[in-house]
Amino acid sequence: MTSTLPAAPGIDTTRSPARALVCRACSARYPLAAQHACYECFGPLEVDYDTAALATVTRDRIEAGPNSIWRYADLLPAGQDPATRVTLDPGLTPLVSAPHLAAELGLTGPLWVKDDSANPTHSFKDRVVSVALTAARALGFTRYACASTGNLANSVAAHAARAGVPSVVFIPGDLEQGKVVTTAVYGGDLVAVDGSYDDVNRLCGELVETDDFEDTAFVNVNVRPYYAEGSKTLGYEVAEQLGWRIPAQVVIPMASGELLTKIDKAFTELVEIGLVEAPAGGWKVFGAQSAGCNPIATALHGDSDTIVPVKPTGIAKSLNIGDPAAGLYALEAVRRTGGWMEYADDDEIRAGIRLLARTTGVFAETAGGVTVAVLRKLVESGRLDPTAETVVFNTGEGLKTLDAVAGQVGPTHRIKPSLRAARDADLLA
Repeated sequence: MTSTLPAAPGIDTTRSPARALVCRACSARYPLAAQHACYECFGPLEVDYDTAALATVTRDRIEAGPNSIWRYADLLPAGQDPATRVTLDPGLTPLVSAPHLAAELGLTGPLWVKDDSANPTHSFKDRVVSVALTAARALGFTRYACASTGNLANSVAAHAARAGVPSVVFIPGDLEQGKVVTTAVYGGDLVAVDGSYDDVNRLCGELVETDDFEDTAFVNVNVRPYYAEGSKTLGYEVAEQLGWRIPAQVVIPMASGELLTKIDKAFTELVEIGLVEAPAGGWKVFGAQSAGCNPIATALHGDSDTIVPVKPTGIAKSLNIGDPAAGLYALEAVRRTGGWMEYADDDEIRAGIRLLARTTGVFAETAGGVTVAVLRKLVESGRLDPTAETVVFNTGEGLKTLDAVAGQVGPTHRIKPSLRAARDADLLA
């Protein structure tokens, strides 16, 4: 919908299709500025677009674009001019055919793994950070920040280093060492907070209101509406990589629930502007959570619209958001599309990591193990159609969470350095 609201300085609406921020709860509209909550009802804001501008985008124009998320710049709120981007140029990650995984789980339809561990800092967060910080630059911010369970911290620190901008990122004090190192190495300020992610996020929400942080863009706080739009590029890419086709079923890990809602939004936009046709019967969206942090799935299982915050536990720390901001919208997307949500415990997550690696060559972090474990449960329960085309999303690299499986894998043989020893171990059979 076209808006007459004025744009914030720096958001070039002569090139961007974005026109306003709109409240997801009450539909109140605001200018394109650094604002994440509605002043009327405190609901979350998201970017609203000029549908006529979106409708001018063609497949040919997208396919002629760069090999990154910026091929979809005409569908995003910022970054239409390459010179304005704050980016590591993520995107166009592999869509891996997974017939061996399908056979093991009893799926007869095509199964694909969208492997976002191939992004520059090895998670899907590079997508959201590139879009958020490009908008932040246009809005005049001179320092970059975030609250993070790990992957987002990696990405913000790396983007800031590439751009030559100072960064300060906040993480829970018990984060996996791999994610601590892969953030600290970029040289920005890294603040470990004695508390959960929800404590960290609450602190950042307070900091952003202080004068000391008025020049700071917190990617998942004050510029969150732009940040969230970066997730749509996963949906765009899957459709393009399938030959401009939307899969019948997708299985998506959930922390805040925002990734799930934005992939669904991407599919909806592609249909609305005529770039793809919806599959017969539409598509179904399935959500995956850890048993140690499953407030959204618990609400769905209880047929409730009330998401009760939890104190996260378990190994899937990248999904450990006990008070998920987009949980209600994830519930709506799953119910509307006829999908479902499940959760997996730590042993099931470890098994999911190993199964995915053994059958596809993709080594996922714990969130990917959650998704594969939930895929198995959805098949076994009959919730997911085994004959329909399915895409599952791996959002991060297994090297960041080695501790999850380090005690379960290792050498299968140990021998002396001789031909006889190799023969005695049946390695020459």
